Amino acid sequence: MTTILIAMLALLALAAVFGALLGFASEKFKVEGDPIVEQIDALLPQTQCGQCGHPGCRPYAEAIANGEEHNRCPPGGESTVVALSELLGREVLPLDAEEGAEVGIKRVAYIREDECIGCTKCIQACPVDAIVGAAKLMHTVIVDECTGCDLCVEPCPVDCIDMVEVKPTLGTWSWQRPAGVGNKPDNLIPMVNL
Repeated sequence: MTTILIAMLALLALAAVFGALLGFASEKFKVEGDPIVEQIDALLPQTQCGQCGHPGCRPYAEAIANGEEHNRCPPGGESTVVALSELLGREVLPLDAEEGAEVGIKRVAYIREDECIGCTKCIQACPVDAIVGAAKLMHTVIVDECTGCDLCVEPCPVDCIDMVEVKPTLGTWSWQRPAGVGNKPDNLIPMVNL
């Protein structure tokens, strides 16, 4: 009985020593993150599509913090550019859209299923796993998951993927915010009550 008690006390002492060492090491070797990178990353849409020229939103956030332009995120659109400009105190730049793509229009991928050969190349290209299917069987897009990043279109060997505009419904429609500081248009002159 005493040997079991001694073994348990020894294990408890070892656990306390290793716990203290781990606690000391976590404080001594703590890596400080850049809080501005965290704030920029929180404003990006997290589609991980690579349209900005970076492999994901976190590397793009780090590049923006280091001085790169903040207008290269097509999935985020103009609203993301404005939010980043306000956060960073930079000028609002026009969205750097590729090849004259229509900006501000939500689009999703649509697979013409009768033409799909089941090659799985679109599944491999999708950064958010919005495409489902199996090898040599048709594939389809989960519309609620698709971010409209357009990365699945080019790898398709039979060109059966289209990007279609998402029409607003009663549940998704909202008013556009007017231009200007706050919510006031710039050209209004304040009225004085007499």
